[in-house]
Amino acid sequence: MSALTITARDATTGPVLEIAGDLDYDQAPRLRQAVTALSLEPGQRLVLDLSRIRFCDSSGITALIVARNHAVAARADIALAAVPDNTIRILRIVGLDRVFTIHADVGTATAHRPGTRRS
Repeated sequence: MSALTITARDATTGPVLEIAGDLDYDQAPRLRQAVTALSLEPGQRLVLDLSRIRFCDSSGITALIVARNHAVAARADIALAAVPDNTIRILRIVGLDRVFTIHADVGTATAHRPGTRRS
């Protein structure tokens, strides 16, 4: 098991959370807490950088949904960036790839303002 680390930074589109380690039953509450503590402004985009996630179980998926709900409540956007293959597979199986905007990397996710078309 790998401890979860969450590093926050700001981009021009809004906050970026870099998440590393295992997003599992033991660690998912930390992501939920970090996300709900964010003050999002309408029109911002919250980007979750998942490039360093090693493992994600159903509790981790639930934490991602909590993040989405927090963004929607703030009238903000949310995007997932650099989602590992094993996690993207889970998102596709449960249909969440149609709920989340998914980008290949953080640069792409933060290059477009919310509400603009992706290339």
